[in-house]
Amino acid sequence: MQTKPNLVLLVADDHGRDGGCFGTTCPATPHLDRLAGESVQFTNAFCTTASCAASRSVMLTGLQNHANGAYGHVHGIHHFACFDDVDSLPLMLSRAGYRTGRTGKYHHAPEKVFHFDTVLPGAGRDDVRMSENCRSFIQQDEPFFLYWCSHNPHRDGRTLESHPCRPNRFGNPDRDFPGDAEQLYREDEIDVPAYLPDTPEARAEWAQYCQSVARLDRGVGRLLDILREAGKLDNTLVVYISDNGAAFPVAKTTLYEPGMNLPCLVRSPRHTGRGTTCDGLVTWADLTPTFLDYAGVEFDPERFHGRSFLPILDQESPANWREEVYAAHTFHEITNYYPMRVLRTRTHKFIWNIAHWLPYSFASDLWACSTWQATLRDQARTFGTRTVDAYLHRPRFELYDLVSDPHETKNLADRPEYAPLVADFSAKLRDFQARTNDPWIHKWDYE
Repeated sequence: MQTKPNLVLLVADDHGRDGGCFGTTCPATPHLDRLAGESVQFTNAFCTTASCAASRSVMLTGLQNHANGAYGHVHGIHHFACFDDVDSLPLMLSRAGYRTGRTGKYHHAPEKVFHFDTVLPGAGRDDVRMSENCRSFIQQDEPFFLYWCSHNPHRDGRTLESHPCRPNRFGNPDRDFPGDAEQLYREDEIDVPAYLPDTPEARAEWAQYCQSVARLDRGVGRLLDILREAGKLDNTLVVYISDNGAAFPVAKTTLYEPGMNLPCLVRSPRHTGRGTTCDGLVTWADLTPTFLDYAGVEFDPERFHGRSFLPILDQESPANWREEVYAAHTFHEITNYYPMRVLRTRTHKFIWNIAHWLPYSFASDLWACSTWQATLRDQARTFGTRTVDAYLHRPRFELYDLVSDPHETKNLADRPEYAPLVADFSAKLRDFQARTNDPWIHKWDYE
């Protein structure tokens, strides 16, 4: 009789906290809502870098990306890859007797560091079919780790020729997949988030984003159905997260809240919490030690930059937990050098823009998106809740009171009364860099 639990990590591609269980009116996410009703939702869950490959490297190693070597994108000319001696979650679980399988987006290198026993067929944007492709893997008896990675709702680079600004598409807007009908959203019936401008271009793109999230939601629902039908769900830890925020300016590639505060649903048969929340601060560096802890695999907790959050899973407001978390972003594409180191507490965020004299660097898809291009065309002074100039030209330090200023628009770093807090947070950031072998630590003294 199987005693080891199965493990499933569901990773969305550029999904922010958008959907019913995350408190927004659109997109519709009935399957994620159902999962949330059976899970603990971490409301203070953060990626450590808001870029696809770098973020995923942290998930599967428990190490900050500046320590594992994946400073930015893996694919093509960008060619950032983890160091050869890094140990990964699939390798550790395989040694512990788990079958490991992956499907969908694989944004890792080298393969020998992120090796999975089985590579299941993907299905492009068809997440329902991708889940069906996992059925035989799930039905086998041995304990398994399944790494299920959607391509939704990432932009796909194509354009809508009928729209004046030709927005990037979010995948398959024109047709249904076999057995899976697309859910369309009317641009005049959706709510655009506050960090974006309420313009026709933003509404057109947000409607497509919602459509893509709904497609992702249906794929998650199908996978959960397969686990139930196979009789495996009650012995399976299911974790749903996203690699970074939505593919819009102010979110993806930034460490503002829309970029780093992300979905995190944890369905554990061993815990009593169902439909509850936990406001403990967690990051994607915690995922590897958490999965190992749940699987009963022995490990040295000092080897990771994160820690298992299982001890707080049933606590709504854990008292004896960490007081801050850290984030570190350096590259997106090879041309997007804009290193940031961040300390985030329950009430404040402190950002050190290491190359602050440079204009903020755009990912190619965010620069090309019609929401941003319309801003340039119209010479707009504002973009959502902030000014265009503040977005493009950032100071060395940014300090925000997230309680009184949740949209992070009032920088307190230069105010004399906040000088002690800036000094304290700077010292803590430097200590974090020393603990995690951050090559950029010397920038405090050099330049």
